[in-house]
Amino acid sequence: MRKGKFHLITGGMRLAMVMVFLFAAGTVKVEPSVDDPLESGADLIIIDSVDAMGPLKRPPVAFFHSRHTEALAQINRDCSVCHMADDKGRLSPKFKRLADADRQTVTDAYHVNCIACHRELAGPKQKSGPQTCGGCHRKNPPVASTWTEIAFDNSLHYRHVKANGEKCDRCHHEYDKQTRQLVYVKGQEGSCAYCHKETPVDETLAIKEAAHDQCIGCHRDRIANNQQAGPVGCVGCHDADDRMGIEVVKEVPRLKRNQPDILLVKTGEETQPPGERPAAMNPVPFDHQSHETYNNSCRVCHHAALQSCSSCHTNAGKQAGDNVKLAQAMHSMTASTSCIGCHQEKQKAPQCAGCHTFMGQKEKPNDQSCKACHMSPLPAYVNLAKLQETRDVAVDLLKARDLETKTFAVDRIPEKVTIGGLSDRFEPAAFPHGKVVKALIDKTRKSKLAGYFHGKKGTLCQGCHHNSPPAEKPPACSSCHGNTVESADAFSPGLVGAYHRQCIGCHKTMGIEKPDSRDCNACHVEKNKG
Repeated sequence: MRKGKFHLITGGMRLAMVMVFLFAAGTVKVEPSVDDPLESGADLIIIDSVDAMGPLKRPPVAFFHSRHTEALAQINRDCSVCHMADDKGRLSPKFKRLADADRQTVTDAYHVNCIACHRELAGPKQKSGPQTCGGCHRKNPPVASTWTEIAFDNSLHYRHVKANGEKCDRCHHEYDKQTRQLVYVKGQEGSCAYCHKETPVDETLAIKEAAHDQCIGCHRDRIANNQQAGPVGCVGCHDADDRMGIEVVKEVPRLKRNQPDILLVKTGEETQPPGERPAAMNPVPFDHQSHETYNNSCRVCHHAALQSCSSCHTNAGKQAGDNVKLAQAMHSMTASTSCIGCHQEKQKAPQCAGCHTFMGQKEKPNDQSCKACHMSPLPAYVNLAKLQETRDVAVDLLKARDLETKTFAVDRIPEKVTIGGLSDRFEPAAFPHGKVVKALIDKTRKSKLAGYFHGKKGTLCQGCHHNSPPAEKPPACSSCHGNTVESADAFSPGLVGAYHRQCIGCHKTMGIEKPDSRDCNACHVEKNKG
């Protein structure tokens, strides 16, 4: 397996590096020959440029970009060997052309220049690329891409902020339609992906083209000035293993963009005259600052723009929000950008999954669950049109929350429970009930989210006693699960299956190694058959 190398360029190191324009490197499905080892890399590009001009006469070419850039760097050649610059000095991602002309011109650009370069570099002691049609155009090349997206998270952002002396205009810009120029507007900084989409829109570059032009161009400029810089090759950003070598800042200072610490989530329609306001749930107090620390990018929530949710998602829905109504945007259980959807994802964490994986999804939210967020009506004096006044109310509501996990009195919780209803082969199993309860309490107390939603006695118990109402003495498991392996009810396993699924499944999802789920004697003592 071939892997590229990532180098952190420091001042004083003079390396001839080349710019990389990688636009699409999806995984290639191949049927490798038994005689050829599989080659893989994050720099794999499939050259099939003339495919859009008609059917290919030969198979597309598998091209490892970094292999070529490294070879050129050794003879002090740069990007201009393969890429031409436009009138703005930007290097074209296309090979030996700024735009596609006719089929034959594009074909000749590759055949003439690639073969000529291979012939030039070939020698008795110098390896070079193929010079025949079959050498490049292979039907089933034994190659695969390991390309993955790079996430420009808070750590990377902060390192760039420091490197650029907190000059946000080095990266952030907007397009002024009147002057037809890129301008910087302080306080309006947003993600590149908000304007640069997957494909070009009018005069706006696609995100891949913009990122490679801006990011790698800056890195190359810093290298030329003997300054510390990031990678300029494919693998430095797009190889998962190489990214492990990128420094991660553990304590990232809060991003500065005049964002609120705490706010009241509203529909945007509360400022209408009282008689014209639609009926709505109580506004939700939201700790924005805390949620920033839980996530590694603003785009986790602000997926389209750094604006309030109700700017795009209204009660009625509008085109700017893809007609997704505000209630859907906040409450969807399957969308990771929604409040409930994000909370559902948190339940997949090992310390939560032991209970939530087997509880399944309950029925639709009821009044009680809704009030967990829509806490209480606002005081009559509150003017929702006054921003500071609503924030003050939100602060008071959040302070009133109880974030402590609640359980029944310790002396009322059984320390051990004997499970012996099905003890034909084994002695009754001693279940360390008190120890398990204590462990769950400790885990939930480490999270404000978990603490808040386990704030009522008995809620925590439902991780195991999942189909009975919260109670100090819930019904026995055998009340629902029969004494057979398979129950008549397809959704309710037999008692043995229920115990094993719940206990062993919990251990697996929570990463608990002991007792070993493969060893029956870890929980059961086999009866003496003599």
